[in-house]
Amino acid sequence: MQHEPGQFRADRHPSESYEDILIRDTRMIPDHLRQGPTRDLGDEGVPVTNYFAADFFAKEVRHVWLKVWQWACRDEDISNPGDVFVYENVGKSVIVARQKDGSVKAFYNSCLHRGRKLVDGPGNKHDLRCKYHGLAWTCDGRFKHNPIAWDFPQFDRQDMSLPEIKVDSWGGFIFINFDAAAAPLMDTLNVLAEHFDRYDFANRYKAAHVSKIVPCNWKVMAEAFMESHHTVATHPQLAPFLGDVNSQYDILSDHVTRQFTATGVISPMLSDRKMTDLDILKAMEAAGGSHVSGGQSSKDGVAKKANSARDTPDAPTSLEEGVTARMHACEVTRTALSAEDGWDYSDVSDAEIIDALLYNVFPHMNFWAGYAPNVVYRWRPNGLDPDTSIMDVIILKRVPKDGPRPAPVTEHRLGLDETWSSSPMLGALGPVFEQDMANLPHVQTGLRSSGTGVVHFALYSEMRIRWMHKMIGQMIAQGEATSGI
Repeated sequence: MQHEPGQFRADRHPSESYEDILIRDTRMIPDHLRQGPTRDLGDEGVPVTNYFAADFFAKEVRHVWLKVWQWACRDEDISNPGDVFVYENVGKSVIVARQKDGSVKAFYNSCLHRGRKLVDGPGNKHDLRCKYHGLAWTCDGRFKHNPIAWDFPQFDRQDMSLPEIKVDSWGGFIFINFDAAAAPLMDTLNVLAEHFDRYDFANRYKAAHVSKIVPCNWKVMAEAFMESHHTVATHPQLAPFLGDVNSQYDILSDHVTRQFTATGVISPMLSDRKMTDLDILKAMEAAGGSHVSGGQSSKDGVAKKANSARDTPDAPTSLEEGVTARMHACEVTRTALSAEDGWDYSDVSDAEIIDALLYNVFPHMNFWAGYAPNVVYRWRPNGLDPDTSIMDVIILKRVPKDGPRPAPVTEHRLGLDETWSSSPMLGALGPVFEQDMANLPHVQTGLRSSGTGVVHFALYSEMRIRWMHKMIGQMIAQGEATSGI
């Protein structure tokens, strides 16, 4: 199904489309932002037990998480030979290690003697030495030393190299896959890599990284950031300048979906409210400069401590004739970005400057397209607990055109009692996340107390959520057919 500019889709909100908004923009729009393909996914519900049942979660672990590509860290997290990073998910711990030749290897983080983790956290290692009994491996996985080798004759008869995990990279991100037979990473990233080529993610640095354990299933977490129509109820302060139900949703491949939401336009849900363009700009100022879609803070809300150029300045007292709030916000942002990093943004499209351009990579990654500071999300189970999950939020900023590459920040893991707002790295993002997090524990407990046993999704605005569940079900079915379990 293709959407032509100026025409309404029968299965979407009967207001102007995102592409209709693009038509009025001041710069040429790249083709990849146009309406993409959708699929007929039916209207069946999903059993609530898929969010908490131990047997279903075990199937997800076996047939999904142990088969998919997962973002583990950034290149800059292990920039020097001997640097190591520990990535953990669904009970597995992985060592990601930079080699002497600059390549990257990944190993199961487990001593081949008694199983103790070889690496407890990030750092630089001369070798991977177990703190329990002292057995050691080189950083390329070769067996190096056993202080009581005389008592282990069996080690002489077997390969004692650390078992490796498949590893690959794209855009400055390092990915791992537990399935040795997995298809190449680029088969998963597919069209996303093509669309993001113009944004040069490898030439960005990590300006913020905040994570937190949240009391909900990982899918509940992911779903909160895969649609925009909850803005009016959950984030009412954003509706005066966010085209929430105008959002565009596309399914680009099995693994890549996306949604685009316009900033600087009033939500159609507030059609009865008379607002001028100056009113829209004032609302943006009052919200702290965070342009947000569906509870997901856009690049604008980065805290000043992260040196963002996207904080909205004081709203003007007047606008030139023909200048809209969206046009004004774009020009201000172009100027601020250029002043901060030295790059020329004069020809960059309005959409790529201020809109929420979200690409999801199944099952747990979300990358924001565009030229301003990019937000990246990651969701994953908290170990083997189906009722809790971990969310990571990072913000990537462009390396200055005529300056050294800034050092990346280290991850700030919030405690259970700490709020997102308490992190100085998030600034105006924090309060918006708090509004989302206020829903999620109640979604998890509500699912367990369901009287129907089923949840339902909207046909258009929640198609990405529906597709995620379709992919999970498909991978489980294929895995069971192949393995018999």
